[in-house]
Amino acid sequence: MAVLVAGGAGYIGSHTVAELIDQGEEVVILDNLYQGHQDAVVGGTFYRGDMRDEALLAEIFTAHNIEAVVHFAAHSLVGESVEKPLDYYENNVVATHTLVRSMIRHNVKKIVFSSTAATYGVPEQTPITETDPQIPTNPYGETKLAIERMLAWCGQAYGLQSVCLRYFNVAGAHPKGHIGEDHTPESHLIPIILQVALGQRERIHIFGEDYDTRDGTCIRDYIHVMDLANAHWLALNHLREGGPSTAYNLGHGQGFTVKEVIEHARKVTGHPIPAEVAPRRAGDPPVLIASSDKIKRELGWQPKYNSLEAMLETAWKWHQAHPNGYRREVQS
Repeated sequence: MAVLVAGGAGYIGSHTVAELIDQGEEVVILDNLYQGHQDAVVGGTFYRGDMRDEALLAEIFTAHNIEAVVHFAAHSLVGESVEKPLDYYENNVVATHTLVRSMIRHNVKKIVFSSTAATYGVPEQTPITETDPQIPTNPYGETKLAIERMLAWCGQAYGLQSVCLRYFNVAGAHPKGHIGEDHTPESHLIPIILQVALGQRERIHIFGEDYDTRDGTCIRDYIHVMDLANAHWLALNHLREGGPSTAYNLGHGQGFTVKEVIEHARKVTGHPIPAEVAPRRAGDPPVLIASSDKIKRELGWQPKYNSLEAMLETAWKWHQAHPNGYRREVQS
């Protein structure tokens, strides 16, 4: 039996493929390499293509004894989603509709879905629990929530079992240093900070320092990418054991301000990392912290990377060894 990983050449997807292979799973990867990287695929059977290609999905489900799907494939930039909402509905919702329809046709009834904390919007309380209101403030969050609801309705209609994993801020890289985080353009705080340490940027911009937090900058919850990958494997086994469809938050329950992240990065890299305050960005909540008590209680998930320094150290190892990211592929 094999696991199909959609979007398995991306940042989180590639680390989850590595985790599944380490756990002895047979893995099939589907990725169009729009945001992913061929060099990030560490094993398994790889198909380059789009989830909206029904013929390709039929080929994969026919050629392999697919037991379950782990679904990462999506556009995921909040600002871009506001500028191009139709692109996000097409790439995220329509593509997932095609995938799920193909799953049902081929009697594949288990899916672990990469959702997001963006489905909560601006939280009413912290830490955020899975039962808190989901009121997205951007099309990215809306599309992920639409997929969560699609999966729930398909559970009622077709017996589809699903686990939706709502991530907070993902950081770090594989401890071996062979795969890591490489986005174009880069929009995540930690890799941007490390690009400053590498001399690729002059400074890091801090967007607002007048929030009602301990140092005036936004607070975010960080989770190591390998701890997140392990959570996907646990969710997969939960479904295999007949567990009910559900959703889990994934974070540490501890938040760090932007200034604190920069200071920790200075210690790890030994670089001064100049910082400059810039105006606030619209829609940035002051505090986002997860409660992950549910997944710890129900699936026994325990993060191994319990400090921000450990996350930064693995990320720094990757960025030092790959200052320009993966070898770039000329897109056809």
